Amino acid sequence: MSTDDPNQNLRLGWEEWVRLPELGLPALRAKVDTGARTSALHATDIETFGPAKAPKVRFTVHPIPGRDDLLIPCSAAIKDRREVTSSNGDREMRYVIETNLEIGGQVWPVEVTLTDRRGMALHMLLGRQALTENISVVPSERYCQPELDYSVYATPAIRKKAPNRALRIAVLSREDNYSTRRLVEEGERRGHSVEVIDTTRCYMSINALAPEIHYDGKRLPRYDAVIPRIGASVTQYGTALLRQFETLGTYCVNGSDGITASRDKLHAHQMLARHKIGMPATAFAASPKDTNALIDIVGGAPLIVKLLESTQGKGVVLAETKKAAESVITAFRGLKANFLVQQFVKEAAGVDIRCFVVGSKVVAAMKRSGAEGDFRSNLHLGGSAVSVRITKEERATAIRAARCFGLGVAGVDLLRSETGPKVLEVNSSPGLEGIEKTSKKDIAALIHDEIEANVRPTPLRTRKALGDAAE
Repeated sequence: MSTDDPNQNLRLGWEEWVRLPELGLPALRAKVDTGARTSALHATDIETFGPAKAPKVRFTVHPIPGRDDLLIPCSAAIKDRREVTSSNGDREMRYVIETNLEIGGQVWPVEVTLTDRRGMALHMLLGRQALTENISVVPSERYCQPELDYSVYATPAIRKKAPNRALRIAVLSREDNYSTRRLVEEGERRGHSVEVIDTTRCYMSINALAPEIHYDGKRLPRYDAVIPRIGASVTQYGTALLRQFETLGTYCVNGSDGITASRDKLHAHQMLARHKIGMPATAFAASPKDTNALIDIVGGAPLIVKLLESTQGKGVVLAETKKAAESVITAFRGLKANFLVQQFVKEAAGVDIRCFVVGSKVVAAMKRSGAEGDFRSNLHLGGSAVSVRITKEERATAIRAARCFGLGVAGVDLLRSETGPKVLEVNSSPGLEGIEKTSKKDIAALIHDEIEANVRPTPLRTRKALGDAAE
């Protein structure tokens, strides 16, 4: 037992306020029951995860009885699994964890079993095993030790002081590529369990009471976070799956709405325009009668004709003369393809800036140049990249562009023009290989930092009824 005086006696009543700091529970009322052998904590959504040699358990705790709007996600190493007989004679197999217990300023490790104590007045029970030799229990008294307050759950402290814990993370990806491997490696290095899930092998049960996601015939467990790496060819199904995760309350690094909007180039440019973010002049029309007007809107040739479904520079054509522009537009219309006509920024000279945004910061930037004779700077098409220092205006533009789509991780492509930075595209699944090798920065680690910061408990919006709950 940790205290200034290790031999100091501790007097407990039948009910006391306790802390479980390693689980992120700074205030909890517990029943001290010498008639029970094992201690128990009210927990829901109890699921195991991690490797078989070192299994962990993930669970959620409602620390305030009657307040289901507050839940604290927890995880811990499994110490044992044993059969426990409750006071009413029911037998139950429970997972056993070990965690530090704090009462009256004294701290010591205790074994705790996890069980659903819904409906119980107190969400923790302290049994004989948790009581050391210097503890005396007075069954007729209550709160012999200093009382705590549930109001801590309505302050930012509940988020800031939450301990780092092992997380269960899903990466939605159909490819075993550099980006996926780096995200898995970094997560596992931190002690998290990271699982790669093929988007198209999932299917959903959509209902109001118990929405579920299934994978290869089995229901997927609850994840603390999802990292979407959804390919352009499966955007519609991938974002539908992401909405299902959002319905389940899972933190998604990039939300379904942001991915959907960023993948639709017309929608994306309308979003940028709505937020007054600089971009090349852009035009769109359905009628062939408007061809000349489209060309005039973007300042004439040379200009860019871009398919709405284009990715990695494919489906993007530079028309150097008005006649060439008319021919390309006519050809695209003949294929019944949707396309944009966009200003060609000559001074950019085939060079763009990829700003990698994580959270609310540009964490790295690289200058990409096209292969010889190619105006497109995509690395997939043979372009090259070098690290680059960006201006304050470019940094602010990239952050605003990612924020307007609500993306936690984004690759924002900028052109340097005479009138300031112009956003070409906001990529919701930016690759890590080019930016990590160019910038020499551990981008995967920064993404996991963002996840760890966002899966912490959310404070209650109001302190109302917290005082009543303590009675």
